[in-house]
Amino acid sequence: MQANGGGSDLNMDFSGMDPEQGMLLALAQATAAAAADEVPVGAVIVCRGRVVGEGFNQRESLRDPTAHAEMIAITQAAGTLGSWRLNECTMFATLEPCPMCAGAIVLARIPEVYYGAADPKAGAVASLFCLADDPRLNHRAEITAGVLADECRAILSRFFEAMRRAGKK
Repeated sequence: MQANGGGSDLNMDFSGMDPEQGMLLALAQATAAAAADEVPVGAVIVCRGRVVGEGFNQRESLRDPTAHAEMIAITQAAGTLGSWRLNECTMFATLEPCPMCAGAIVLARIPEVYYGAADPKAGAVASLFCLADDPRLNHRAEITAGVLADECRAILSRFFEAMRRAGKK
């Protein structure tokens, strides 16, 4: 998967970051996605006070159905940390993770996920399914919904409104 291009400094200290600060970083990734004509979803992973992974949707540019923001951020975090076990990390995503991304969160053992906008059509951590905290799975994540939800919904709404005006979708 391609590098993010969203511009967060992976070496900055984010110790004591509150959820809104994390979501602002994810929103910056979503803004980068919109600038690239991708659905504006962003994700950031923080571990021990620093950003270790970030990403935005790149399905169109990479022609890859798995190139979701969360997947790119998870891949980058695993590379940064040198381990697929992200059990000391926190994820911030602007949109509720889909089934694929929720499954990756479980497999990566991410213990804490914050997301902004709910996804009633594909959300898999609260809206349609509760994959990330299903007690039948070997790992569960604590899920917090609605962080900067209005801002996260707004960037999506503006993007799809512009696409409809342009006759693209």
